[in-house]
Amino acid sequence: MGLKSDKWIREMSLKHEMITPFCEGLVGEGVVSYGLSSYGYDIRVADEFKIFTNINAEVVDPKNFDENNVVDFKGDVCIVPPNSFALARTIEYFKMPPDVLAICLGKSTYARCGIIVNVTPFEPGFEGHITIEISNTTPLPAKIYANEGIAQVLFLQGDEACETTYADRKGKYQSQTGITLPRILKNNAPEN
Repeated sequence: MGLKSDKWIREMSLKHEMITPFCEGLVGEGVVSYGLSSYGYDIRVADEFKIFTNINAEVVDPKNFDENNVVDFKGDVCIVPPNSFALARTIEYFKMPPDVLAICLGKSTYARCGIIVNVTPFEPGFEGHITIEISNTTPLPAKIYANEGIAQVLFLQGDEACETTYADRKGKYQSQTGITLPRILKNNAPEN
C-alpha cells in the first residue's frame, strides 16, 4: 500500500472523475488553502451547515437521531458556538476506486484555532459528498469559512482491489449528497 502523489491524484480526477470539481493547483492567497497539494488534496467546505443546538434538550442518539438537535444554516461564514459542534459537507464529490482508501485530516490553520475536523475514511468504492464533522473546542465562537479549505485528504492505494467495496455492500451513505445525518440500517435498507 502506498501514498499517492499529486500526479496520480490529478490523473484519477481528470480522467476518472475521482474528485469533482477538481482544482489542479493549491489556492492559498487570502483564503484557507484548498486544491491539489504534493501528496494530497485539500477539500473545501460548502456553504450549508447543521449546527447542534440544545434548544429542545434532546439526547443525541446515533440509532435514532432527532433532527431537532440541529439548526440549518446557509452562508459564507458559519459561526460555531463555544464548545459546540456542526456538520457540513464538501463542495467536492468523490468516486473512490476499488483499490484506494482515503484518510482525511484537519488543516493546521483551523487546528491552531481550536477547531477540530473529523472525517471518517473514504472507503474503496464509496461515492458521494463527504459529511464533515466540525468541533469548536474553545470557550469562544469560531468562524468557518465556506468555499475555502477545511481538511486534507491523503490517498492510499492497495496492492490489489479489496474483495468487497463499499458500493458492493451497498453502504448506507453511498451516493450521499448534501449533509447526511446518522443512519442505522434496518432490513438492508437505510433508515431515514
